[in-house]
Amino acid sequence: MIPIRDDIRSQISPHVTRMLIIVNVTVFLVLWLSDTLLLKGVPSLYIAIMNFGEIPYWIIRGQRLYTVLTSMFLHADLFHLGGNMLFLYVFGDNVEDAFGHGRYIVFYMLSGIAASMIHLLSAVYTGDPWALNSPAIGASGAIAGVLGAYLVMYPTARILTLVLIGWMYIVPIPAIFFLGLWFVYQMLYGMLAVGLEVVTGVAYWAHIGGFLAGILFGLVWRGRRRRAPAT
Repeated sequence: MIPIRDDIRSQISPHVTRMLIIVNVTVFLVLWLSDTLLLKGVPSLYIAIMNFGEIPYWIIRGQRLYTVLTSMFLHADLFHLGGNMLFLYVFGDNVEDAFGHGRYIVFYMLSGIAASMIHLLSAVYTGDPWALNSPAIGASGAIAGVLGAYLVMYPTARILTLVLIGWMYIVPIPAIFFLGLWFVYQMLYGMLAVGLEVVTGVAYWAHIGGFLAGILFGLVWRGRRRRAPAT
C-alpha cells in the first residue's frame, strides 16, 4: 500500500516537514553525486554511511555517539529515500500542525533517538554479529514516530492509498487501518528477525520503537490538537 495523501488540510505551513525533506534529499544527492562526479572533499555514499551510520558495536562502547543523530539523515539509495520522504510528506504536515513547529522538531528528533535505542537493544539482545556491526541508517525511525502520533490524533482520517492487488486501485483507507496494518507488518518481521535470527537488512525494531514513541507523544498532546479530522 502506497499513501498518496490524506483528507486533512493543515492550518499552518509545514515548514519543518519541508525542511526535513529538503535536508534529507540534499544530503543524499550530494553524497550520491560525489560517487559519480568525484567531488573534492565530499566522501562517497559508502564512506559516509560507514562513518556516520549508527553501528551498535560502537554505541555500546560509548563511541561515535553522534551517529545516533547523523544516521537519521542518511539513506542507502533512491528507493529508500523516496519511500521515507513520501511517508513524511503525507503524514508530517498534520502532526506538525498539531504540535507546532518547535515542539514538532523536538518530537521528531526524540522519536528518532528512541528508534535508535530500540534497534540497539534488539541487536544486543540477539547478539547477532551482522546487526551489531552493520550501520543502521535512514529517517524511518523518526518518521515511524510521526506515524504513531498521527494514529492517535487522527485515527478516522482517510488515507488515499494506491493498492496493488493484481491491478492498481486508489482507495481511501481509514488511518487506523492503514497505520495499524503497517505496524503489524513491522512487528511480524521484527519478531521473525529476533526469533529465527533472520537477517532482513531492515531495522524493523527501530520502526517499532519510533512508532511507540510517537504514540506516547500523541497521547500526551492530542488534546491540544488544533483541528479535528474532516468528515
